[in-house]
Amino acid sequence: MLQSLLYYLPYCLVFIGFLIFCAFIGLFIVSWLTPWPSVSLEQLTQKYALYEPTGKGKSEDFPCTISQKDSAKATEPTRYLSVVVPAMNEQERLPAMLDDCLPYLEKRAKDDPQFTYEVIIVDDGSRDGTADVGFNYSLRYSADKVRVLKLPKNVGKGGAVRCGTLRSRGELVVFADADGATTFADVYKLEKELKSESGGVIDWTCPMVAVGSRSHLEKDSIAERSFFRTILMLGFHVLVRVFTVRTVQDTQCGFKMFTRSAAVKLFTNLHIERWAFDVELLFIAEKLHIPIFEVAVRWQEIDGSKITPIWSWLQMGRDLVLIWFRYLVGIWKIGRLA
Repeated sequence: MLQSLLYYLPYCLVFIGFLIFCAFIGLFIVSWLTPWPSVSLEQLTQKYALYEPTGKGKSEDFPCTISQKDSAKATEPTRYLSVVVPAMNEQERLPAMLDDCLPYLEKRAKDDPQFTYEVIIVDDGSRDGTADVGFNYSLRYSADKVRVLKLPKNVGKGGAVRCGTLRSRGELVVFADADGATTFADVYKLEKELKSESGGVIDWTCPMVAVGSRSHLEKDSIAERSFFRTILMLGFHVLVRVFTVRTVQDTQCGFKMFTRSAAVKLFTNLHIERWAFDVELLFIAEKLHIPIFEVAVRWQEIDGSKITPIWSWLQMGRDLVLIWFRYLVGIWKIGRLA
């Protein structure tokens, strides 16, 4: 029996090697043919107008965060903080998030005249009244503070965040989910971490990233999830650590802050436009040696998530492998978006 196994062992190894080779070639072909991203850097530098229902407001152009002379550099900021809120069919959940976010920002602006802000609501091809909800808040707080960018088609959460970030005016840029799952006041924790690492004063020309983290809540979240969803979540974490990001425990919390220079360096290199875009952002930051700080934030699960438990996880798993593979073989290169 042992002799028979030893006899067939070389053939088995050759067959396994052949399967791995075929998988590698197949992955290369699929990776090469998959068109990412759908919105090019050139399209991002074109003019976008503030959303306004006809005859109800004043149309203005969004400024571009990218320097026209050098796409790797940022333009001068004119606000202290930009908040980017990607929203797709969020007519019902968006008001709660804005009612948490805007009073906090208004209070800070009242207490500190040097604190200026803007909230950019990026309507990602919604079919409901998401843009109108945002516009009503811009009427209440002014179009200078609450700005609505309506994309002509759905480009995914990552694509929406990228479009909004590269139209922002802040020294600091933070993106936050439209469902309000993260307590917005915790933005100060991210800001405080960046300040402490830069001598107490934010230097927007120094690339840094602060990541909101729910890792301290993982035990409770596992207890609340089904066994199948727990396996999917843990499997995703393993894939992230093996193939991409190794310095951050929670890559998927939708609450991340960037200095202006970091935002330009990262988002002009971003390709993934769906759920795994956070992973690519942090992967690029690691490759560029941009400091990343993970900060615990308060978070609660909100009904109405756009993530489909099985299909979305499969998409994210595929994207993780393709992120690793495309950078490995040089299809994607860090420097400038193709």
